[in-house]
Amino acid sequence: MVAGEAALGEAVGADLEVAGRLRGRGARRGMARMLLGNGKAVVGACLLGVFCVLAIIPGVIAPDNPNAEVFKPALPPSLAHLLGTTAYGQDVFSQLIWGARASLIVAFAAGAAATAISVVIGVSAAYLGGLWDGALSLVTDVLLVVPAFPLIVVIAAYTNGANLLMLIVVLVVTGWSFSARQLRSQMLSLKRREFLEAAKSRGERRSYIVIFEALPTMTSLVIACFLSSALYAVLAAAGLQFVGLGDPSSLSWGTMLYWAQNSSALNTGMVLWAVMPGVCVAMLGASFALLNYAFDEIGNPALRPVRIARARGRRRG
Repeated sequence: MVAGEAALGEAVGADLEVAGRLRGRGARRGMARMLLGNGKAVVGACLLGVFCVLAIIPGVIAPDNPNAEVFKPALPPSLAHLLGTTAYGQDVFSQLIWGARASLIVAFAAGAAATAISVVIGVSAAYLGGLWDGALSLVTDVLLVVPAFPLIVVIAAYTNGANLLMLIVVLVVTGWSFSARQLRSQMLSLKRREFLEAAKSRGERRSYIVIFEALPTMTSLVIACFLSSALYAVLAAAGLQFVGLGDPSSLSWGTMLYWAQNSSALNTGMVLWAVMPGVCVAMLGASFALLNYAFDEIGNPALRPVRIARARGRRRG
């Protein structure tokens, strides 16, 4: 009798595992269809794709050396210099194209590292509970209540954050707490679900349950956390470089703004030198924000019926 019950339990557990895998595949296919049908996702992906191409092959698009001071200073836009030249005789268009690489490196590196810390701390705190949850939540709450940008400025100034790697570290240290709080809340809602209880009853390890059972159901939220962290990194890095806490000899949109401000570009007729880096920062931030909104709609079922109902109302009207 006991052996029969054990065999039945193993069979039920196997069925639940297979169902969970099928559910995960169906969820991924459904997510792909939703992304293709979401206007925000399409526009955001196109914008991000353009910037990625610029970062990968800048020399093909802008063959001029962006740091070469070989042209006449303060030239207006022309066929030879599409956005004019700087006060130091550098081609603004070439600087803009080559500056995309450093900005994307900061966005992706800081976003990925901050998301990884958020997943480890947020999910672990919720699943382990007890003292672990209290300690990790305390650290998260402390970082949440401290004003972000002043903290970034203080850390960057104290650590001499002129180095690009140090700048990324500063952004990661100050940028993971909000996402960790979101992931902790989601994990708390999943903790007592049947498929996790079934995995626990099968004797699976905690690490296996978290990585292979819980996290696949949180894919859209994890991606949204990465996108919000990348957006935060882009804007914060540009702000730090603009106020002189970046490496002024490196080439990025933030350092372009720094040198344009130092040279009073707006007051001396070099408007595009001062404006275009800010436009690029805003467009890159908009691409991450649009993708974030799209994944928010996918991950939050309450938003989808509203969008569908509005679309139906427009058709009837």
